[in-house]
Amino acid sequence: MRNRLKVLRAERDWSQGELAQRLGVSRQSVNAIETGKYDPSLPLAFKIARVFDLSIEAIFEDEAAAQDG
Repeated sequence: MRNRLKVLRAERDWSQGELAQRLGVSRQSVNAIETGKYDPSLPLAFKIARVFDLSIEAIFEDEAAAQDG
């Protein structure tokens, strides 16, 4: 699953640690999500969307759907 987390975080000038604090997860979790090594749970995806005031679809994209389109 691709995501825009790193770009959105950079636009706000937040470190991975700052975003992790806002989400209540570890910095390592934020790094793993950004690099695509870990897909967040649905509750965490909703939390991420709320932090950025965006829809989940505006942040995360299914790679298979992107290739089909």
